[in-house]
Formats: sequence, C-alpha cells, structure tokens
Amino acid sequence: MLEIGRLQQLTISQIDDRGAWLQAGDESVLLPLRELPADSAPGQTLEVLVYHDGSGFPVATLRQPKGQVGEFALLKVSQSTKHGAFLDWGLEKDVLCPFSEQPERMRPGRSYLVKLCLDSQGRVVGTACIERCLEPPGTELAEGDAVQLQLWEFTDLGAKVIINERFGGLLYHDELPTGLRRGSRLSGYIKRLREDGKIDVCLRLGGAAGAAEATGVLLAALRLHGALPLSDQSPPELVQQTLGLSKKAFKKALGGLYKAGLVEMNDEGIKLKAK
Repeated sequence: MLEIGRLQQLTISQIDDRGAWLQAGDESVLLPLRELPADSAPGQTLEVLVYHDGSGFPVATLRQPKGQVGEFALLKVSQSTKHGAFLDWGLEKDVLCPFSEQPERMRPGRSYLVKLCLDSQGRVVGTACIERCLEPPGTELAEGDAVQLQLWEFTDLGAKVIINERFGGLLYHDELPTGLRRGSRLSGYIKRLREDGKIDVCLRLGGAAGAAEATGVLLAALRLHGALPLSDQSPPELVQQTLGLSKKAFKKALGGLYKAGLVEMNDEGIKLKAK
C-alpha cells in the first residue's frame, strides 16, 4: 500500500521511457526518469516519498522532504494565493496551508511551524493550528522518560514544546539553551505530569541520576580544556552557553567535585587538580 507523504522502501517492477514503476502491494507509482539513478534495474529497492503532483496523480521522488506526514516542521512560505499559503517542504511541488489552517495570516518569506497531514482527498497539506494537533497525555508517558522535543513557541515562562510529535509541554526559562528558535529539536525528559493535564519537561534529569549526569558533563569539559572560566558566581547564561547545564546543576556538580578533591578554584575559574 502506498503511504502518501511518508518515506518508504519500494521495489522497481519495470523501467520504461517514463521512468521506473515502483510496486507497493497491488499499487504502483512512477519515479520519473529525470530522478532515476543510472544504475537502476528491476528488483532494486529505493527509498522514496510519494505525493500528488500538480495534476493530482501520485508520483514518487528520491528528494528528502523537510518533514513527513504526521510530523511537525518549520517551513518557509514561498507564495500566498487565493487558496492559502504554499510552503517549501523540499520537493518540486510546495505544500498548501489553507487560510482556515492559519491562526495568523502567513506571509511570503517567513517560516512557520506546521503539522503535515492528509486532507479529505489524500493530499499532503499543512496546518499551523498546533494546539488542535496535540493529544492529551495518557499512560504512554511517565516522569523521568526520555523524550524528543521540538520548540514551538516562546512564552513568559519559557517555551512551549511538542513532545514526541504528539503532546504539548513546557520547558522553563532556566532550562532554555541559548540560540534556540521555533522548530529547534532537542532531547529531554518528562519532569512532571501535572494534575491539570499539562506536562513540564527538562533537559537534565533531577535527583541522583541528574546530579551524576551534570557531574559527568563538567568533568568531561575540564578534562578536555584543563580549565574553565566559571565559578559558582558565574551568570546562568554563561554556564548554559559553556556546558549546557542550569546554574543549579552546575553548582551541585562543582561542589561535589571540590569536596572530592578533584578540582581547585581561583580568580580565573576552575581547573582539575594535578594528580
């Protein structure tokens, strides 16, 4: 069965003057001749994405999309028409985001976070109504679980994130690394499943596991550089930029290494003690 808008492995059944015909069960789809590798032959398997061309017919491509159906992606508007905004998702044919799926009117040249979906006719479209795409947390998540995050929107408290392409969460200011923007992807953990159904996330585990991880990060950086221009008085932004740790995690790790006699501190920062 052809999966529209998803990368899939399909086998070449035959090649003619139009290109290669790829088989998916009882269905077949054309990979145009212009994209066909020179050494292609029947029986060979290719990773392709299937989408509808300008005429509405399914067609295969070897080009890598900027997102697949079911995923969220930050896409740039190539043009705005009476039908909506057309977004560049890495293929010859842009993907449409209808006006009804735009909480704010999209402007050409700007990028927006959208979820790629199929419309009622099976065509790939985008929606920027992110809240509507998120699921309420169920039993799939537990505190401490490792998850994949995508930054969705900055708020006064920090940043809204999408968890595992399915759930909404909040990453607080003291956890935010510098340089993040909408669409940025990063790894994190479930910090708290709140009674109101909301989810707090973090980039470092708390408790003993989190302390051990932070200590490992600091120790690895000191072994690599020998010394670091940091102290327990350093601004949180500098600690985050240098180590990717919160100020609280850094101070705990530094205190532990100091008590263990592994580091020494002076006006220039911290360094490993000579053995």
